[in-house]
Formats: sequence, structure tokens, C-alpha cells
Amino acid sequence: MKASDLFVKALEAEGVEYVFGIPGEENLDLLESLRASSIKLVLTRHEQGAGFMAATYGRLTGKVGVCLSTLGPGATNLVTPAAYAQLGAMPMLMITGQKPIKTSKQGRFQVIDIVDMMRPITKFTNQIVSGDRIPSTVREAFRLAHEERPGAVHIELPEDIAAEETSEQILSPSMTRRPIAEYKAIAAAISMIEEAQSPLLLIGAGANRKLTAKMLREFVDKTCIPFVTTQMGKGVLNESDPRFAGNTALSDGDFVHRAIERADLIINVGHDVVEKPPFFMHHNDKKVIHVNFDSAAVDPVYFPQLEVVGDIANSIWQIKEGITPQDDWKLDFYKDVHQAYVEHRAEAEDDNRFPILPERLVRDIRKVMPDNGIVTLDNGIYKIWFARNYPAYHPNTLLLDNALASMGAGLPSAIAAKLVKPDAPVLAVCGDGGFMMNSQEIETAVRLKLDLVVIILRDDAYGMIKWKQANMQFDEFGLDYGNPNFVKYAQSYGAQGWRVDDTDVLIHLVDKCLNTKGVHIIDCPVDYSMNDKTLNHTIKELSAKL
Repeated sequence: MKASDLFVKALEAEGVEYVFGIPGEENLDLLESLRASSIKLVLTRHEQGAGFMAATYGRLTGKVGVCLSTLGPGATNLVTPAAYAQLGAMPMLMITGQKPIKTSKQGRFQVIDIVDMMRPITKFTNQIVSGDRIPSTVREAFRLAHEERPGAVHIELPEDIAAEETSEQILSPSMTRRPIAEYKAIAAAISMIEEAQSPLLLIGAGANRKLTAKMLREFVDKTCIPFVTTQMGKGVLNESDPRFAGNTALSDGDFVHRAIERADLIINVGHDVVEKPPFFMHHNDKKVIHVNFDSAAVDPVYFPQLEVVGDIANSIWQIKEGITPQDDWKLDFYKDVHQAYVEHRAEAEDDNRFPILPERLVRDIRKVMPDNGIVTLDNGIYKIWFARNYPAYHPNTLLLDNALASMGAGLPSAIAAKLVKPDAPVLAVCGDGGFMMNSQEIETAVRLKLDLVVIILRDDAYGMIKWKQANMQFDEFGLDYGNPNFVKYAQSYGAQGWRVDDTDVLIHLVDKCLNTKGVHIIDCPVDYSMNDKTLNHTIKELSAKL
């Protein structure tokens, strides 16, 4: 058969449902093979959007998301999504085209070394030089993208190789089981937890990938040990649970860090050093148990005393089965800390000022979103408020990126989330800066007839950098810009546009849009003027009194 047909059959054998991207001349054989396949092509308006969609598909399903571009400028546009997936541990395959490699009459036109370009930001990158190599190359790429730690892989399929004939057959995935932790490490972990005075469970990004929620729920139910989460660990356990003690949206100085400081043992499950540190380790008596698929990457602020390396769910199950809850554990302080945090945030959540405060925005969105609703965030200062103040009730219902932390991912991620979870309400929250980086994907959402809501938090500036600028006591400079009329902008794509002109209107408008068909874009002015005072001063001062 034609090599491009074999390539697509290999993708089908791996269970690929969607290919996101923009084909070019060098992909036309592959495009024709896709046309006759069971795989759906999602044509996007920018390769970066396609890459973010593929990465989010991988994050939500655990399967490998696939995106496609042509050579040269199309492939270079996948660099940011490659880093996004690699740092965020999202399984993703990028397929790029290339000029013929055997004979070409176009010299070096549009040709750069994409394989070498991708090497530092992927787990695997390879140019296919023969149609006969397709089955093994595709299988290896999927294997590496999927296995722990998941990430980005890349295959370059040159134009002449795609068109040649091959008699090779596809390779089926082998049966694999993840290694489990050694019994002495499990025994040591049980002993450390039982001997601790105030143990605390910290749930990180790695625990949000392989359906470890059930085992962690059983562990918490048996031991009653309170838990905190990192930004990318949100939702693994229901954060309405009375044993939830907070989210480490900041690295230090928040109410939750009083709980971390009081703990003499932290059971750190799924920690990944690509996330901003949820806490800083110091040379003192506090001990940390690292429970993860891989050993700990030692960092100046992270050097655990015990490592339990193996399948996380199995490790937690083994620890849960062997542990005896201790009557002398001192755990009440954690509840006091969380209650103090709840009381402090209530004042800002009830504030009616307009433009809206981010704390009020987060509360109102949480009120209107159902338990299974998915909120995708772009990157900006509001991410801290959502991580800190938005209780997540299920895994992967608040999608934020605390690894690459790239702007421009919020809307593409929402599109992918809606394709994966068509029955779940999906809402994207974007700053005006991040939204405009991939706003053209509104057309993609409209063309796909998706039901989607996008809230644009408009402050006419790069607000997160202004917060840092103020924190460093610099004068405001270089961060303000203008915006289009977002209502008319949405309408020009065939979406519905709305503008919030009163704080009390937002919750009712979001509810209406979530329950109305189509793509809805909401322009919501936001007031970030309190960020510096609240995040850098008030929270630290109040929490220090506990």
C-alpha cells in the first residue's frame, strides 16, 4: 500500500480519534489517507492552537493527542505546544511534513532541521526515511509519549516517503504493566507516617494522570490525614471535603503554608519539579516522603528523605492496607488554618465593586458551574485566584498549566475539552492578552458547532507582569495595550458576544450562556488593583498570626 495509508492505519491501530492541525503541500498524501480513515481531522487556524488541543486531549484522556503541520513555518509553530506538553506531562504526537529527501528541485526552500529543533523539547523525534520504517517508528513514538513520564514526541514524514509503496504491516502495542514499589520502601513509608505527630498529604500533578483518585480517597478515608493540592493536582480528591486544607497556588506565605510548616511529615504524592514549588524544604526536622512513578529530581528546595518509586495508585494502596491510624496524631490545626483562609476570602468574594475583583469572579463561576463542568484557564494572574479559591470536585475539571505556563492555551484547551467531554459544560477563562494570542480559534469552535463559553478578563494590560512590576516597586511602564470591541469581534466569527457592565450581572449571564447553544464570548472588565496588596502583604500578615 501507499506509505501514507500505512501511516494512517498505524494511527488507527493506536486508537487515534482526532488529528488537529493545518496541512500543507507536503502533507497531501497523508491528508488523502486521512480522508478515507476513521480519524477526524480538526482543521485549526494556527498550528499552535492545534498543538494545545492535542496536548489537552492527551491530558484529559491519557491517550496520545495528535497534531499535524507542514514543514518550515508550520513546524516551528509547534515548538510552544511541544514544550507545553513536555513540561506538563501530556502525551502528544506531532507529525510534520518535509520536502522530498531523495530528490528535490526546490533547494533549501522552507527547509530547516525540524528533528534537531524538536530534540531538546521532546521525548522522541525522528525523520522517516523509508515507508518500511513507519510501523516501528509510530509504535515507538506512541510508547514513549504514553509511558511515565508522558510527554511530546515528533515524527517527520517527508513528501516522497509518504507517496512511496510499502508492504510492511502495522505493529500492535505490547501488553505492559507499570512497575510497583519495592516492599521495603512501602514499609519505611508506613513506619514514618505512623511515627509522625502531624502528617499531611500533598497531591501533585503526577497523581492527576493515572486515575489514582480512588486509592487516595481510600487512604484519606482510613487515616483521616488532611490533604493539600498543588495547582495541577487540583480535583484528584474532592476539595469540598472537610479534610481539604488548601491549595499551594503560591509557593510561600499563604494560609496553607502555615499547615505545611506545622506538619512534621509531608506525604508528597505525584510531585513534579516542573511545577512552581508548592513549598520550600529547609534543613530542619521536617521529613518528606516522595511517592511517584519516578525518583525525585533533587532541587535546592526539594530533597526528600524517602522515595517510594512505582505505580502511584498501587503504592498508595499498599500503604493504606498496611497503615494503622494513630490516636495521637495532631491534625486539628489544619482545619483551623483552612477556616481562617475561608473567612478571609469571604470579604472580597462579597465585594460588589465594578470592574469585578478576581475573588468575586471565581466565587460566582464556581456557583454556576456544575460539578462535572470543565474550566480551562489561559495564563495570567487570575490563575492564582482560581487555583487558590476554586474548589475542584473531580480530576481534570480545572485545567491550568503550572509547568510551561504559556499564554494562548485557554481557548484551544476548551475546544479539545468539549470534543472529549461533549456532555460536560466547558468554560474558558482568558486574560485579554492570552485570548488574543489564539483568538482566531473562535472560528474553529463555531465551525465545529461546539457549545462553549469564553470569559475574557479585560484589564487592557499584561496584568500578571504589572503585579510583579508593582511588587518590585517599579513605575508602570510598557505593559498597557488596546483591545478590539470583543462583542463585535465575537459576532464577526458567528459567535455570540456579551459585555458585563455590572458585577451582579456576571453570574446570571454565565448561567444563561452555559445553557444556550453555541459559542459565547463574554467581555468582563476586571480589577487587579488589589493584587499586590492582597497577595504580597495582607495574606502573609494574616496567615503569620496563626
